[in-house]
Amino acid sequence: MNKTILEEMYKNIGDRAQNPAPNSFTNLLLDGGKERICKKVGEEATEVVIAAMKENKEELIDEISDLVFMTLVLMYERGVTPQEVVAKLQERQKVTGNIRKKMALYLTCK
Repeated sequence: MNKTILEEMYKNIGDRAQNPAPNSFTNLLLDGGKERICKKVGEEATEVVIAAMKENKEELIDEISDLVFMTLVLMYERGVTPQEVVAKLQERQKVTGNIRKKMALYLTCK
């Protein structure tokens, strides 16, 4: 199986957790635990919204990239793998029909 960049990044986060490096931002996040990581995810999500409102594509790409990284760190910390997220997205992709049906599936996945 070819690894995606997300899988590679997730693996690198795990490697950093097992083999801490001095001055590592990833280790700083992991050492702060769920609370620090969640704060960073929230901060980056807000920055994505702000960048989108500015309509600056490069800034938006930068902020989305930051959010994806922080989300991967959160996933690692909480034991969620990229494969599990892909499986959920594939499951949702199969759902067709009206908005009520889609919302029902969305609400049951929470």
